[in-house]
Amino acid sequence: MTAPTTASHEPTPSLLQHHPWLELRKFEKPVKVFDQLPRNNVSNRFNAWLAVKITKAVGSMWCAYIFAAFDLLSLPSALRSGIQAIVAWVAQTFLQLVLLSIIMVGQDVQAKAADKRANQTYQDAEALLHESQIIDAHLNSQDSSVTKLEESLHERLDRLEQLLMAISSNPRNDSAQ
Repeated sequence: MTAPTTASHEPTPSLLQHHPWLELRKFEKPVKVFDQLPRNNVSNRFNAWLAVKITKAVGSMWCAYIFAAFDLLSLPSALRSGIQAIVAWVAQTFLQLVLLSIIMVGQDVQAKAADKRANQTYQDAEALLHESQIIDAHLNSQDSSVTKLEESLHERLDRLEQLLMAISSNPRNDSAQ
């Protein structure tokens, strides 16, 4: 029989390393629009605040209604001036002012839906990370158990091999009995 080979039964280090983002994301939460506002000086903060207020005001259906009512004041003059004036009034006055507010309302609705989807995606990623950590812990536990079983098996095989070698080197003489 061949001599037993001595193999190291220590667990091998994982070849897969955790992604660096996993450590960073512990400290970062989903990005919100508010987080993107400038905060470096007073004038930037004021300008951002004012821009948000104006955008909210102009991007409302009430503003679209006000613009439509305001534009209707000039409609009689456009009607008296002929088809070219009517086309100009619709294109330059009515559509630009009224549709501006309506489009902004639609974009706001879409942005809120996108923010909600982004937050749900973030929560899904959190849940998947949590589940993968549970699986990782379970696999590490199994690796430890398998390593212990492997070590025990190697010890038993080594003892069995030693016993077989001892028996083969000291044969019993049956003819002497």
